[in-house]
Amino acid sequence: MTRAPLRHTARMPNRFAAAALRLRHRLVPDELQLSWMPFFVLGYLAFLFLPLLFGSAQGLDGWRPRLGALVPTLASVAVFLPLYFAVYRCTGARRVACMLAIAGLGYALAPINPYSNTYVIYAAGFAPFAARGLAGRMGWLALVLALYLAEIVWLGHPLIVFGLTLVVAVAVFTGNHFMQENARKRAELRLSHDEVRRLAALAERERIGRDLHDLLGHTLSLVALKSELACRLVERDPQAARRELAEVGRVARDALTQVRSAVTGIRAAGLAAELASARLLLEADGVEFRYSLATLSMPPALETVLAMTVREAVTNVQRHARAQRASIALERDGDDLVLHVQDDGRGGAIVPGNGLAGMRERIEALGGRLRIDTARAGGTRLEARLPLELQTSAGAQATGEQGDHPALGDARSDRGSDQREPDTGRRAAGLPGAAAA
Repeated sequence: MTRAPLRHTARMPNRFAAAALRLRHRLVPDELQLSWMPFFVLGYLAFLFLPLLFGSAQGLDGWRPRLGALVPTLASVAVFLPLYFAVYRCTGARRVACMLAIAGLGYALAPINPYSNTYVIYAAGFAPFAARGLAGRMGWLALVLALYLAEIVWLGHPLIVFGLTLVVAVAVFTGNHFMQENARKRAELRLSHDEVRRLAALAERERIGRDLHDLLGHTLSLVALKSELACRLVERDPQAARRELAEVGRVARDALTQVRSAVTGIRAAGLAAELASARLLLEADGVEFRYSLATLSMPPALETVLAMTVREAVTNVQRHARAQRASIALERDGDDLVLHVQDDGRGGAIVPGNGLAGMRERIEALGGRLRIDTARAGGTRLEARLPLELQTSAGAQATGEQGDHPALGDARSDRGSDQREPDTGRRAAGLPGAAAA
């Protein structure tokens, strides 16, 4: 009788979490990869309310002066919050307008709230995202601070107020400037990662095209020649004509076998290409990556499954693991090939998804086994064991399930990606998370 209420209670945190994630997505787009950081930065607003605690030191003796400062401050926060989140969703001139409006709140509040420089510092934090180059960014920073300095002088406030604002604003600006530059470099590296795949696919298609041209050109010429010869011999020497026709059949069957082999090459995903892409992807994310490959030959179907396993495992490390280091090793163990993928990330419980299920199905289709060991704060270790000698039907099935992804060629590296709850906070780049000075 009590299980249903208990189950309902257990679902409550999940509902709250889902609602919180929907709210975050509406206010801060997921593509910015900022996670909850913009919400943590809002804690800096607490400085606006320090006059309530230390009003006597700020010339706000009594509850009436403090209330007189509190009401406009609360009203300014109501205006600030829409502007703040609009910065994350706008670009170009609209973002600049929101930044200047936030600074304007600080200027308007300065006569009654000595901590109105909080808004000026927020505006300085957004300055690196108002322009592309350093000169333009510094220009916006200088404008925001110069207007605040002019107001401080006009109001007769101590210059120490501007000095403190200047120090904090420059620190926030500098941190966000470098964060923006790192985000730009990571984006360029990801483009390089995509370019490696595109060029590898293009090179493989060109190679397959040349092979098919050479193969079919020679074979069809031979079939045409022998067919004409058989037509001429059918009246004079039927026995010789039958031999020529049998030869035509043999040549056609050989050509069919070679064409099937070439098509398998098109379908096969190259392990070396996947490792090269993995290196670009992980190093763009600040993960040290190492891999080692045993020197051996393998059937295309086996290489395809290994390559797809590497792709899925590396994607999981990059998206979920929060790892500092990752490694991949391929070795031979008797009649088996063993692929090891390991990271030093956060570990934790694995939540099976489509990627992991597809990985397991492909491996088991070739008679292999997939094992994943994980421990909280202890990283994750994936082991895929596959037999070198494949059954023909299993190999054809596994290869047929794959799409175009060619081999890049031999690649080696000595440098340094699970199905866990996504985390992008460590890689956050794009908007002023350092504003809470």
